[in-house]
Amino acid sequence: MEIVDLSPDYEGTYFRCLEDWSDEMAEAGGHKRRWYGKMRDRGLRVKLALDGRGRPVGMIQYLPIEHSTALGSDLYMILCVWVHGHEEGVGNQQGHGVGAALLEAAERDAVALGAKGIAAWGVVLPFWMRAKWFKRHGYRSVDRQGMAVLVWKPFTDDAVPPRWIERGPRPMPVAGKVTVAAYINGWCPVQNLIYERAKRAAASLGDDVVFESYDTSEQSAMIACGQADCVYLDGKTLQKGPPPSYDRIHKRMAARLEKLRR
Repeated sequence: MEIVDLSPDYEGTYFRCLEDWSDEMAEAGGHKRRWYGKMRDRGLRVKLALDGRGRPVGMIQYLPIEHSTALGSDLYMILCVWVHGHEEGVGNQQGHGVGAALLEAAERDAVALGAKGIAAWGVVLPFWMRAKWFKRHGYRSVDRQGMAVLVWKPFTDDAVPPRWIERGPRPMPVAGKVTVAAYINGWCPVQNLIYERAKRAAASLGDDVVFESYDTSEQSAMIACGQADCVYLDGKTLQKGPPPSYDRIHKRMAARLEKLRR
């Protein structure tokens, strides 16, 4: 295994979270590419883990915390560590130390760049981006919002711990309409996929469904909205767990529309 910086040859794979084989990822639109074009000049770092055949099997992406969902200074923020876990494509590569190698490489890089520490987020439930995984690698919890835990590892004694951007109120529905409020940052293809599915479903149901879009690629917008990546249907979160299919999203919107018309 080799850890390398992202190069143009691998950008297409990176934009699809290493899932070139996935038709679903093709639905996510060009949001990740546009976000990357903006953030690569603001300190975004991406490293890939390559197997012996030069195929990407894992990735880590991190950037100065001033462009993330957390508040802080002189820190980098890890947006995600992802090791390919599907049978399709390069196959399941998890459980072989790829994630740990990527994390170590990112920490060394952040130190070399002069950061006073590095932060990350994890979830309390035992699936992707587990907070406990980071804690096993020396990270400490400093803040929490629901299931999302903010963790960090200081490199210097004068490092100041980060904190989450404060959550804002849920968007209010438009009177007499079914309201879809969609906040999109762009960094995560899964969230981009939900956004695109919701947008398409809303458009298919006519003028009685209002689709409100909010670009949260800038931290100032996240602070103002109190949101980063989320889609609300009449003030209720559209996603709970894995990304809902287009048919499921469409069905929920249609049910709300039918109730409205009664």
